[in-house]
Amino acid sequence: MKRLLIPLALAGLSAATLSAPANATAPTWAKDPLAPKPADAYSNAFFWLDANGAALRKATQYRWDAKKVEKLVATGSKTPDDGKPGMVAPPTKAPTLKVKNVNLPRTIGKVFFIDHKGEYRWCSATSVQSRHRNLVATAGHCVFENGKDDVFDKWVFVPAYYQGKAPYGIYAGAYAFTSYDLDTYDDYDGDFAFVAVHNGFQFDGEKRVTKAEFDKWLGDKWIKPREIDRKEFEKCLLNLGDCYSEGEDKPSDLVGPDYPGAVLEKVEVKQETYDDAKVGKGNGYKFGEPAVEQVTKDQWDAYKGPGKKGTDQTGNYTITHYYTQKWVKPGTSRKYYEPQYILGIAKDTGRVGDVVGGQGIAWNQPLGGKVMAFGYPADPHPDGDKPFTGVTPKWCYGNTAKKTYQANMFRVETHQVLKCSMTGGADGGPWLLRYSNSKRTGYLNGVTSMFHDQDENNRVDYISSAYFDGEVADVYNKANYAETKKIVGPNGELLS
Repeated sequence: MKRLLIPLALAGLSAATLSAPANATAPTWAKDPLAPKPADAYSNAFFWLDANGAALRKATQYRWDAKKVEKLVATGSKTPDDGKPGMVAPPTKAPTLKVKNVNLPRTIGKVFFIDHKGEYRWCSATSVQSRHRNLVATAGHCVFENGKDDVFDKWVFVPAYYQGKAPYGIYAGAYAFTSYDLDTYDDYDGDFAFVAVHNGFQFDGEKRVTKAEFDKWLGDKWIKPREIDRKEFEKCLLNLGDCYSEGEDKPSDLVGPDYPGAVLEKVEVKQETYDDAKVGKGNGYKFGEPAVEQVTKDQWDAYKGPGKKGTDQTGNYTITHYYTQKWVKPGTSRKYYEPQYILGIAKDTGRVGDVVGGQGIAWNQPLGGKVMAFGYPADPHPDGDKPFTGVTPKWCYGNTAKKTYQANMFRVETHQVLKCSMTGGADGGPWLLRYSNSKRTGYLNGVTSMFHDQDENNRVDYISSAYFDGEVADVYNKANYAETKKIVGPNGELLS
């Protein structure tokens, strides 16, 4: 996927916008599309919400090799000289939400995606204040494959995620922004990302419709069989409905359509058999139109036929079933069914910043300040001990080191560090300056990038983050102007 690299001078941004350093070389950033179209965004979100959040519960933390925790080396430098400090404040009025733990920000959650191996993964993240109330901040390696390659697939943000539930909606990524250095050189000095997300949505019940309405619907839909009696079945057949019967048949039970009380059954066949079948009432003739069923990825992988596997216009996994008919003698053990065509209705939950709020952001701040770092740690320590589950968020509080550090394996030269024992899974979690427990907001001044064992006892004891400098401010400012869309309309319909 080709990236769009945009110099600051071409973006038409004024120096007053973020007080970027006047004496610095014009920085650049990278922008990648995730799912700009509502249909693609809906498909990504539906993938995670389907089957009551089965894919969300299946996901595991983005996994570092816990036995290769690199030791940091102090560079001896102080705060990088990168211009004037700057800040964007969090919203003055926070959303009214019921959150049990008074210490936790409303804004934190998990981002979910599929990696290059097809594994379901998650990292930590937070929403941040922005012009369109639609930005999420996380580690760059939680968005961009290997730091610099293609973006991960089916990327979504779920604030306040817990056990397969998305209490405030699920927000599909539209565009991702990161540093030029990470994008081009896999340089973890730029291991951060801002993602503009579409409006969130939740499923909000179901609605029974006609087959014509069902066929036109691009959102969530399924067929639910309803058992009926013999009279309803005969009436359905007279009206050329798609009713059918099921039961055990013997070869001697097969009769023609004119046999007294003959019962019509459907038999699933391959597409070629269906295509060759005639239209009419005879045995082996076509039974209605092919039926398209939406299924999960696991169901799709496990299915062996005779139907045809595919995807629909929104990228959902489907199986198309083909049926022919046969007529059998009436039997007491036979059951009769009528297909019910059901639509899953989605509800727009609004912009993420309006729903859970957003953290402020700060750059070019002095090292050594107090920060509160949040995340969902889950990896074991290098010695195998596993104190965290990744189910609930944890935090560390303290002063960052007064020097920057380097880690040669990831081309790190100027990471800021914090004493903290959180492990992998906390990747992308926010570092907040001036955090207020009462307001649950502060100023984003880093995101967890790496984990370190400084005393070499096979335990993580430090975490590190890219230093938030003027380039971070420029990337944020570019992302700040990214516009996104509603995915579903007032009636739960998928918007174009």
